[in-house]
Amino acid sequence: MLKALLVDTNFSSWPILEALEKRGFEVHVVGNNPQDTLARQCKHYHELDYSDACALSGLLDELQPDCLVPGCNDRSYIACADVAQGRGFFGIDSPETALAIHQKGRFREVALKLRLSMPRVVSWPDNAPKWAVIVKPVDAFSGKGVTLVTNPSPQGIEAARRGAIGVSRCGQCIVEEYVEGQMYSHSAFITSRRIVRDFWVIEHSGANPFVVDTSHLDLDLDNAIKDNLRLEIESLADALELTDGLIHTQFIVSGSRFVIIELTRRCPGDLYSQLIQQATGFNYSDAYVSSFTGELVAGVDFMPKFILRHTLTGITSMRLQHVSFNFPLKINRWVPLATCADELKPSPNGRIGIMFLHAEDPIVLKELAMRAYRRELFEVNLKVF
Repeated sequence: MLKALLVDTNFSSWPILEALEKRGFEVHVVGNNPQDTLARQCKHYHELDYSDACALSGLLDELQPDCLVPGCNDRSYIACADVAQGRGFFGIDSPETALAIHQKGRFREVALKLRLSMPRVVSWPDNAPKWAVIVKPVDAFSGKGVTLVTNPSPQGIEAARRGAIGVSRCGQCIVEEYVEGQMYSHSAFITSRRIVRDFWVIEHSGANPFVVDTSHLDLDLDNAIKDNLRLEIESLADALELTDGLIHTQFIVSGSRFVIIELTRRCPGDLYSQLIQQATGFNYSDAYVSSFTGELVAGVDFMPKFILRHTLTGITSMRLQHVSFNFPLKINRWVPLATCADELKPSPNGRIGIMFLHAEDPIVLKELAMRAYRRELFEVNLKVF
């Protein structure tokens, strides 16, 4: 039997696990938290810190898997890139290329050379910005350590830098222009550095301004912006000689301008794959897996459905009692992530669950999205501890 090693145990990687199993693989998962979803679900779980390249390499020597598959976080992809070279695995970039994409500081350098549409980077403390800036760790995700400084001052920027560096594994951060506008994501599958399938999603951040919690397929994005972003992604793929597979981009549209916020080559989290599959019929997780098994991206679409993905989160540190819904909803799927009396931390760590809602038409879908974004669809009943 073919063997696969999935480098992640988070619940968002469950569809990846299922896609591998449907292809006939004996799937092994690795992570350092035995209480994670896949650690408890998968028969072949290996408790190990996969950011330790020597330990992960040793596990590969022991298992001799036929394919190596990153999960749903940047650290997973970088870990795979660190150990994949010379082992004959498909779909994984070199360590240098992986860092050029996933490490925000290095990506800004690449983007500047390629003249990609990016926010202006501030060379602090050499230059003092006169406009709002955002300070973020170069290697963190889910909004951790990110601070918006609306009226920059030396003291304010330094305080934000200390906060960002405090959560950075490498102790580095970037300071860049804050662009106000609408967030979108673009998920593209590339073959021979050309986009063969892609999807556009509009994203909102209700509980935490730096963490997406509400999203659905885009309905209105200008085609000129789509075409120009596609050209930039393919330019990047050529310049970095990217392997076949997924490239996922988050970008902000401000008027007729768009700016790229970040790129990743791993599967997005919070069951993004299921939003695409439920809304279009395209098996996103299977397409993601195909690049690591050496196969071409396949998949079929059906008539799009109007599906909203929403992550229920806490906004303070409390204990969960129950969730009350204020409107009749057609819930296609509910994925619980917390139970009664669980201690909840503020977003992004206080996830209660992920729901996929069905709307009858685009007008209702937009209304649902705005109500979810404003946290009007439900009330989270909590008890302070």
